[in-house]
Amino acid sequence: MTLNYLSFMNLSLKRRIYLDNNATTKPRSSALEGVKKALKSWGNPSSTHQNASQSKALLWSARENLSSFLNCHPLEIIFTSGASESNNHAIKALFQNLETQSHRQELILSAVEHPSVLTTGDFLKKQGKTVHYIPVSRKGFLDEDFLEKHLSDKTLLVSIMKANNETGILFPIEKWIQKAHEKGALFHSDMVQALGKEKIDLKKLGIDLASFSGHKFYSLQGCGLLYCKKGIHLDQFIHGGSQERKRRAGTENLVGITAFGEVAKEGEFIITESKRLRFLRNHMEKTLLSSLDNIEVIGQEAPRLSNTSCLLIKGIPAAESLMMNLDLKGISISVGSACHSGKLESNTVLTSMGLTTKESLNCIRISLGLENTKEEIDYFTKTILSSIQYLRNLD
Repeated sequence: MTLNYLSFMNLSLKRRIYLDNNATTKPRSSALEGVKKALKSWGNPSSTHQNASQSKALLWSARENLSSFLNCHPLEIIFTSGASESNNHAIKALFQNLETQSHRQELILSAVEHPSVLTTGDFLKKQGKTVHYIPVSRKGFLDEDFLEKHLSDKTLLVSIMKANNETGILFPIEKWIQKAHEKGALFHSDMVQALGKEKIDLKKLGIDLASFSGHKFYSLQGCGLLYCKKGIHLDQFIHGGSQERKRRAGTENLVGITAFGEVAKEGEFIITESKRLRFLRNHMEKTLLSSLDNIEVIGQEAPRLSNTSCLLIKGIPAAESLMMNLDLKGISISVGSACHSGKLESNTVLTSMGLTTKESLNCIRISLGLENTKEEIDYFTKTILSSIQYLRNLD
């Protein structure tokens, strides 16, 4: 019997394997319960009447849940629209407030930061600030001699991500937070990809500013937060009302914030699951490397997130063709950051690490999530091997 189009689509959706969790994650049921709570509390949290009281309570509850999970004070959290806003706010606002330390006009970034950090650095360069970019080796290690050389009493801020979104490589920010402070500089980290995969203790870290995003943590798109340590003054980034203690104007995204807070209550479970994902990731890499030649795991020798694998597949026309081939077979992967997708050009993170343009165009990113199973990974491994062999025969 011939299947109609809708029946075919339903079967396809049931069989899809999602391996692009660094781009976004499927919301947990706890996040959806948070949505229901918030939609029932439609009052404006900034109002003072009874209709606003439940909304205020949900907002504070989310703040407490997240601060408990991250180990910080609830009032050190600034809710934002996401990590890109948080990164912009943290960096730009500091450089707008130089009256008391005008001699500090230098920014240090790693060369593999998220575009929202790198383009903010470009913006500040146009404003006359000095920006230093720390090289990162092909193996995934920061050039610490470069960082040591350029960290000085002219440095206002060092911004190094905890985990790279495309390679999963972890950077030793704990060491450099202390060194920055010894020079009188502040330290910011884009910690988006680390949330839920690595234990984060903001108080223990002693970090000054950190950015997070809900949709990389099984919550909703359009909601994030900026941690701002007590005593750090940030000028208002979005001007208007007095929300977020006059640090971020605009009526709060109660739906997104409540969902984010509800998922935070599951944070310890999510971190525990990262051990299982590491096993699946390692099993996949071992199978691929032992089955075919000319496959390289980028950053394999460096500390990495448990869920992420960046693979250089040589001998195929381009990673884009492999991604499309797998997509037709019901498997979702990425050819790099979603912020870079849609453009057939070299991946700046990978070329910054010393890969050629051709090599960067032949890299895929596989990022596992809570719902992935060994059966899925085995099916994916079998499928990608046959797809690579097919494409190599075409090239």
